[in-house]
Amino acid sequence: MSNYNRNFDLSISDIDLIEAALHVTKRDLSMDALNGTQAMLPVDATEDSLRKIDDLLGRLHNQKIFYRPTKGTYLGG
Repeated sequence: MSNYNRNFDLSISDIDLIEAALHVTKRDLSMDALNGTQAMLPVDATEDSLRKIDDLLGRLHNQKIFYRPTKGTYLGG
């Protein structure tokens, strides 16, 4: 039996692309749910998909390391 590949070679731009695609998918599923049109998924599956996407986006966000300079004034945006 084969094992899962636990080592991934993804660049930061790859992660950004995945994150952008998840945001687009989440937006489309949310708009379909608001408009009452379920394109291909039943209502329960849409809600479950939205929860999974939110969870994955949260886990991606929590793995980021944000830079904050140690010297000088920090001007955040």
